[in-house]
Amino acid sequence: MAVFLVVAIGYRRVGYQKMAGRVLVMNYELRVKNVRQYCTTIYLGVLHFTLFILHSTFIFAQDSTSKPPRPNYKALHWLMAAEAATYTATVYGLSSAWYQNNDYSRFRIIDDSHEWLQVDKVGHFYTSYQICRSTAALYRQTGVSPKQAAIYGAISGFMFLTPIEILDGFQLDYGFSPSDMAANILGPATFLGQYALWGEARIQPKWSFQNTQFAAIRPELLGRNNAERWLKDYNGQTYWFSANLYSFWPKSKIPKWLNVAVGYGVQDMVSAEVSKSQTLGYNPYRQCYLSLDVDFTKIQTKKRWLKTVFLMVNSLKIPAPAVEFNRNGVKLHGLYF
Repeated sequence: MAVFLVVAIGYRRVGYQKMAGRVLVMNYELRVKNVRQYCTTIYLGVLHFTLFILHSTFIFAQDSTSKPPRPNYKALHWLMAAEAATYTATVYGLSSAWYQNNDYSRFRIIDDSHEWLQVDKVGHFYTSYQICRSTAALYRQTGVSPKQAAIYGAISGFMFLTPIEILDGFQLDYGFSPSDMAANILGPATFLGQYALWGEARIQPKWSFQNTQFAAIRPELLGRNNAERWLKDYNGQTYWFSANLYSFWPKSKIPKWLNVAVGYGVQDMVSAEVSKSQTLGYNPYRQCYLSLDVDFTKIQTKKRWLKTVFLMVNSLKIPAPAVEFNRNGVKLHGLYF
């Protein structure tokens, strides 16, 4: 319903915006949507804070690993209402802050799948997955089963990002991106699929970041300060798929918390497009990594608040030795983050 409401609002606003043949000149590569990213980060922060409060207290009077005879439906309904209110406020705030001063057009589709060597699409996947994971953890506190919580989480991840993509479709400067939408769907599908296949999430998408010299070259695109760079400088971002070894071999003597992670990143990207980066004297290339990691949720502790902290930090890849594979060969990192 929220999706159809966004579409209706978009068409209504088109009627109020008189384009009158005016041409808007704008560099398309600045399509980073930092306000969108900040709003999504705030939304995840609200989920994590709520999870910390609920999991660290006895509001629901049960441990997250227990199997009660029936869920606490009163708590479940309150949680759904709170999530809906937070979601509505976030999307409304995003619409006001980001789209208010932009010109609207008829719904249109654009193909940006070639930009940033697809690392931004991995970012979409990561974000939607983390929304699923955090929301599912909240629902587990109401006593629903892990699979039920996974379904609620997957729906939440899909519903939060879909209206944003549709709003983009009505923007003169952007447009609806099928590749962004596909990544947004793949995140919830991967989260839910693991519970359907294994009854748990054995492979966790994670993220790491380090500052690069490229932000100083193009600060308007890659970030003027540290607060912007970790969102906008794709050269410093690495996305990981961290697999828990013990989950695949439970009869082995492998530590329960030990993971192996495969990472993906890019380098020398000073523009969204490879050709423009090359024009500026850089030759972008892909990077793949192999490293060790820790699944913090597998670390045993009786402290509820510490379990919640472990759940939240499990979205980040720990600094560790890594092997990098790129077009130039193999490179060893003593400590990579």
